[in-house]
Amino acid sequence: MESPRVAVVIEDDPDIRGLLTEVLTQGGFDVRAAANGIDGIALVREHDPVVTTLDISMPGIDGFETAKRVREISPTYLVMLSARSEEIDVLQGLQAGADDYITKPFRPRELRARIEAMLRRPRVQGPAAELPSPEIAEGWLEHRGLRLHPDMRTASADGVALDLTRTEFDLLQELLEAGSRVVSKQQLTLALRGERHSDFVSDHDLRAIEVHMANLRRKLGESATSPRWIETVRGIGYRLTAG
Repeated sequence: MESPRVAVVIEDDPDIRGLLTEVLTQGGFDVRAAANGIDGIALVREHDPVVTTLDISMPGIDGFETAKRVREISPTYLVMLSARSEEIDVLQGLQAGADDYITKPFRPRELRARIEAMLRRPRVQGPAAELPSPEIAEGWLEHRGLRLHPDMRTASADGVALDLTRTEFDLLQELLEAGSRVVSKQQLTLALRGERHSDFVSDHDLRAIEVHMANLRRKLGESATSPRWIETVRGIGYRLTAG
């Protein structure tokens, strides 16, 4: 019998912790829960969860610092849930390594849907893995020394492996597959959700794309003002640079 998927819940409020545990258990996860960041990090290290939910305001280290430490040891899908809905909090959460940010109170159906959308995106292969040569593996997407293999979930820039989150990897794949075409922020949002069409893409969703793109550019070692690989099309989205 296949082992159940493991999820870790890091939440100091016992009622919300219980609700998250129930929702994830109904979704087929074996749930481990912690009431603070330090214990939550230990659970992530021990159980290698597929999904981790994380509160921001907790005793001891807060959710932002917890997210950074989790990112150092695990590629788990990281979802922040918080009553703090200011834009600066959302940006800090995404910059700390979160894949998604959901404000409280949340709807269990929405949480399940967003987690299932993330699960359709394979986990990213770590940067230390050996990069196959193009002679060994076909299917590479390339642009000016930037290389990505969708199936092997590995990417490199000028031969150096990139340490990307799932979101950053998927954004880069969308741009490489688009070639010289402009990809709008709305299209990128839907791609991350695994959807083709939607009646609603919020300003928060579009701002989140901007943050993820800024993180991706930082890891590529380029800036928006002098891009080597990805250029901004003001008011629309992004495309690969010419050449």
